[in-house]
Amino acid sequence: MSTGPVLDIRELTTRFDTRRGPVTAVDRFSLNLAAGETMGLVGESGCGKSVTALSVMRLLPRPAGRIVGGQILFKGKDLAALPESQMRRIRGNEISMIFQEPLTSLNPVYTVGFQIVEAVRRHRRMDRRAAREEAVRMLSLVGMPEPAARMEDYPHQLSGGMQQRVMIAMALSCRPAVMIADEPTTALDVTIQAQILDLMNRLKAEIGMAVMLITHDLGVVAETCQRVAVMYTGRIVEAADVRTLFRRPAHPYTVGLFQSLPQIGGRRGRLRPIPGAVPSLLRLPPGCAFQERCFRSDAQCRQDPPWTSVGAEHWVRCWHPMEA
Repeated sequence: MSTGPVLDIRELTTRFDTRRGPVTAVDRFSLNLAAGETMGLVGESGCGKSVTALSVMRLLPRPAGRIVGGQILFKGKDLAALPESQMRRIRGNEISMIFQEPLTSLNPVYTVGFQIVEAVRRHRRMDRRAAREEAVRMLSLVGMPEPAARMEDYPHQLSGGMQQRVMIAMALSCRPAVMIADEPTTALDVTIQAQILDLMNRLKAEIGMAVMLITHDLGVVAETCQRVAVMYTGRIVEAADVRTLFRRPAHPYTVGLFQSLPQIGGRRGRLRPIPGAVPSLLRLPPGCAFQERCFRSDAQCRQDPPWTSVGAEHWVRCWHPMEA
C-alpha cells in the first residue's frame, strides 16, 4: 500500500456570494488522504463538511459558490485549476461521491439500472450486457433485495434506504481511487449500515481506495477511520489518528462533542450539550470562532489561534488546548 497522499488539499478556501455579503464556507482547509486509508471528517451541521466535498468534486452551485484559494492535488493535478472537460473524466470515475440526499442526485426520468449502467459504460468501457451484469452485481453487494428486478425501477419507486444503496452501488461501480462519502448510511438501518461499511472496507483493501467519510456518527468514525479531522465554522480545529483523538481530545470543541454523547449509567447518563449556538459565518468573532461557547476562552482568544502540535501526528488550532 502506498503511503504517499493520493489526494492533497492545501489551504482550500471556498466562498459564496449572498445578498448579505460574501460568506467563507471553507477557510484555509488542509488535509491529505493516503491510498487505502479512511479519513473521518466530523463537526456540527453547517460547519463546511459537505461544501468541502463539493469543492473537491468541483460541483459548487454557480455562480454563487467558487473556490477562491488553495490547491486540490490529485495524482499531481490541481483539480481547482483543471478545465471542466478534464474534470468530467475524473469526476465519477477516479473520484466518486456518495451524496447525502440520494433522491435529489438520481435522475427521476431514468430507471436506476439505466443510470448505473451508463456510469459503468462511460468510465469502464464495457459493452451494455457486461455493464448490466456489473450493475446487478453491485446492487447485490450493497444489499438490494431482488437486484435484477430493482434495475427496472425509477428512483421514486424506491424507499430512501434503497435510493441510498443505488447511489453507493453507482459510486463504487467504477472502483475509484478516492471515495467521498457524505453521510452514506444516514437513511439505512443498523444492519444495512454495517453491510455498507464492510463493503467499503473490502473495496478499500482490494483496490487501495482512499475514503473521506463525512459523518455525525462518532461510533462509525471509531470503527472505520484511521484518522479524523474536526471542523468548526469552515476550519479544521483538530486532527489526529482516531485512537489519539478519542483518548485525548485537545480542542475544547472536540471535548464538547464527546461530552454531548449519551452515556449509560450514573451521572454520566446526563447529556452535556455545548452551550450557545454556532455563530453566523457573516458575523464571526475576531480570532477563535469557538470563543463565545468555550469554557477556556480568555482575551488571547480574540487573536487567530495557531495550528500547533500537541503530540505525534496530533494537531490543534487553539490557544489553550486541553492537557493530556
